[in-house]
Amino acid sequence: MATYLLRRILQAFATLFIAVTIAFMLGRATGKPAALILTEGATEQQIHDLNGRLGFNDPLGVQYLHYLTGLLRGDFGVSYRNPSQSAIDIILERLPATMTLAISSFVIGLLLAVIAAVLIHITGSHALRALFVWSGSLRQSVPDFFFGVLLVLIFSVALGWFPSLGYSGSASLVLPVATIATAQFVLYVRLLDSALSEQTTADYVRTAYARGKRHSLVVITEMLPNAFLPVLTVAGLNLAGLLGGTIIIEQVFSWPGVGSALIGAVSQRDFAVVQAGLLVVALIFVVVNVAVDLLYSIIDPRVKLS
Repeated sequence: MATYLLRRILQAFATLFIAVTIAFMLGRATGKPAALILTEGATEQQIHDLNGRLGFNDPLGVQYLHYLTGLLRGDFGVSYRNPSQSAIDIILERLPATMTLAISSFVIGLLLAVIAAVLIHITGSHALRALFVWSGSLRQSVPDFFFGVLLVLIFSVALGWFPSLGYSGSASLVLPVATIATAQFVLYVRLLDSALSEQTTADYVRTAYARGKRHSLVVITEMLPNAFLPVLTVAGLNLAGLLGGTIIIEQVFSWPGVGSALIGAVSQRDFAVVQAGLLVVALIFVVVNVAVDLLYSIIDPRVKLS
């Protein structure tokens, strides 16, 4: 275990280094930010002077070295648009909103998928399976942004049941969570249904029936834990992606999360905020992937981490 954790920590540092390097290089490839920061009437000299104060007139290698040494000191830079704010503070202020949306959507989507898959195999109903498969196919055929707009038109504009934009309480979560959770549900119910179907012919299942165990208990206590293992990896990657910022959904619902902050920073060439945001996203991916590996070894004792 110690060897595994040490190797994963080294891999994490390598991943973060690559992520911040890519973010730095891609940001600089788009040009210098002074022209966007200043007003339209700014002269060429004023633009040049501001780029110089921000360090963008230095050679690229010098800029990169200053950026890395700043990270080692815990200095992520300040926002070019809001010089009084640290870039990392802007991202961390938005992170709770993204985590609330992502975790709520993830849990609801996965829970509904587990219930649906278990019902399919307890009842053995082909009609129920067809219902979930066809409704899932219909949901998957609709892009998330368009599905979110449809929900807004129906439940916010037409019926007036829920707020459509921003965060003003728990009611604001309903439409964006429904948009993400339904997409998550479609994926997990198919994976779980397929995995449960594979378990039905396993020796341990036949043994459980031979002991006189009820069918519903066999499905829930015997088959479901084993069927859940292949879903765990996919679920971990999806959760990491959601925590990294549900960019499209945040834009549709004007959600004050990391995704919308990154979109705004990219359009304004606020490189410090973009770099801080991508670093946080990369860190989330690394942490969640390690957590999934550890959880996998706990659930399945046959998996050895070395």
